[in-house]
Amino acid sequence: MFRSLIIASLLLLVTSPIFAEEQWQAGVARVSITPGAPMWMAGYASRKKPAEGTLAELYAKALVLEAGDNRMVFVTTDLIGIPRTLAVNVSRRVKEKYKLPRKSLLFNASHTHCGPELRPERDYFYGMAEAQAEQIGVYTEKLETALVELIGAALDDLQPATLSYAKSTADFAKNRRFPTDKGFVNRQYDEGPTDHDVPVLQVFSSAGERRAILFGYACHNTSTGIMEFNGDYAGFAQSDIEKDFPGVTALFVEGTGGDQNPYPRGKIELARQHGRELADAVKQAIHEPQQPLPPAIDSAFTEVELEFEPLPPRAALEADIESKNVYRQRKARYLLEKLDRNEPISLTYPCPIQAIRFGETLVMVAIGGEVVVDYSRLVKSTFRSVPFVWVAGYSNDVFGYLPSARVLAEGGYEAGGAMLYGPLPGPFTGSVQDRVMAGVRRVGTDVGFTFPKSLEKQQ
Repeated sequence: MFRSLIIASLLLLVTSPIFAEEQWQAGVARVSITPGAPMWMAGYASRKKPAEGTLAELYAKALVLEAGDNRMVFVTTDLIGIPRTLAVNVSRRVKEKYKLPRKSLLFNASHTHCGPELRPERDYFYGMAEAQAEQIGVYTEKLETALVELIGAALDDLQPATLSYAKSTADFAKNRRFPTDKGFVNRQYDEGPTDHDVPVLQVFSSAGERRAILFGYACHNTSTGIMEFNGDYAGFAQSDIEKDFPGVTALFVEGTGGDQNPYPRGKIELARQHGRELADAVKQAIHEPQQPLPPAIDSAFTEVELEFEPLPPRAALEADIESKNVYRQRKARYLLEKLDRNEPISLTYPCPIQAIRFGETLVMVAIGGEVVVDYSRLVKSTFRSVPFVWVAGYSNDVFGYLPSARVLAEGGYEAGGAMLYGPLPGPFTGSVQDRVMAGVRRVGTDVGFTFPKSLEKQQ
């Protein structure tokens, strides 16, 4: 009798949640990354002076999810982007300090145009004074350490959790590639493709208390361009969610918003309006039937080499120095000076691609650059057998626009025109979409999915 009671007690312990072989562990943390002094703002080349103050704090936030032996860290930031060098340096230090491999780190930027400039060499293209340019290096060095410590704080916060997923929609994002007789211009185009999905992942404590909400949307974070630091609509959405659900950490993941703008736009009141609309969409998803996420996670990371078209002839670059467009002058001078110093100008660039698999239920695919919305459709088609597919852009390295084959053929700002304002030679060759989608299938295969050969022809 006593032997039976002992066996029954042991069985009860083994099958209880505390002693389950697999369960989620989750940790969250945040840190303010608002510059301590006025510095140049990122996103609009037409700005001629540093920020004039702070309207709302900028944050970096981290969510760590652990299941079994696998960990995944989502780092979201109220920044224009995470430059490649910064991601590489933080990843190296995190691997040394916390033993986390590169595939276990995802860096996403909200792409606010009201944050600090931190991209290398933008000081030259924006015509900054030396003192302003020096601020970029100082800020980036502090940010690197802050992100490493942020990840450590989230790891220290790990505790038992449950996860669920749902989605809703918000419709303030509109395609901005308006066709005209003279080409595509930046204007609201209601007939253009969009992705209005609002994916929402909730994290609860073992007691059922909501701890974190990871959510996304595919839209440029450009409701406003005021000269005060703030997170634009994505920042206001996070703030509103945290007010709606006290004690929650809200983390925004920018989607494939490269050719999407918020409309109407141009005023800070509109940034607040869009933020509230997005927060309400998150609340709607929370009230939808939830898909529980069993404790299983895996990730994969790769880089694909994207090719640029050959450089213009030297004579064309020399002619551009006489252009009335100051940005064309700077770009030509930048390339010519490199050629005169016999410095290599690479005609390829590594684009990071990452997959995060949540069991059989959900896969997130994160792609570097300012990803246009066509890639949302392409990725979702690739993973058509998965119930839920979440596509993120602006991840791990925001090097510039990432056009699809359609956008590249049509031309315009996203197809290569924007490269005038940065160091990449550009534009990409016609192989760009095939190379990106090959990388998507590669990371998908690495986390255990299989794809029919027919997909390669379709894409």
